[in-house]
Amino acid sequence: MQRLIKGFFQGSLIVIPIGLTAAILWFVVRAIDGLLPIPIPGAGVIVVLSFVTAVGLLAGNVVGRRLLGKVEDAMSRLPVVKLLYCSLRDLIGAFVGEKKSFERPVMVEILPGSEARMLGFITCEKFEDPALQGLVSVYLPQSYNFAGNLVMVPRERVHEVDADGAQFMAFIVSGGVTSMAAADTVYEAPLFTQG
Repeated sequence: MQRLIKGFFQGSLIVIPIGLTAAILWFVVRAIDGLLPIPIPGAGVIVVLSFVTAVGLLAGNVVGRRLLGKVEDAMSRLPVVKLLYCSLRDLIGAFVGEKKSFERPVMVEILPGSEARMLGFITCEKFEDPALQGLVSVYLPQSYNFAGNLVMVPRERVHEVDADGAQFMAFIVSGGVTSMAAADTVYEAPLFTQG
């Protein structure tokens, strides 16, 4: 009986993530297909991917940059649209843009003298405001959530971590479950010894 229960849980670890991923992808494909009057399954995704690629190619030339700049200026003038558009543009640019913001993983000592550390990313190191001199801004993503906190801490309480930004973010968001090259030593030696 124990062997059957163990087999069920091991199977669940394989089947549930695959099933949920497939269900989410299926939901996204159907939602996109529902926006376009094309009766071919998956055609909406191809149209959207083609459109996004065309906009990206258009942004690569002078005329396209000018045109997209005018659209961006118009969106930046509308009060609520400006907040949403600029926030989303900066967030997506932080992951895939030329100025990636999540490339400097750090550990932050939140309470002075405490051994506990929080993991995050330096997002800004220099401020012109004299009140912010000596501080850096660190974004602290939350585990199993698409939220986070921005904290301002003294530079000496921020310690850089030699890790890939994407692996580091996945490690934080997964609650430390996803493996990360910088954390391999944790798996090599037991954290607590019995004695």
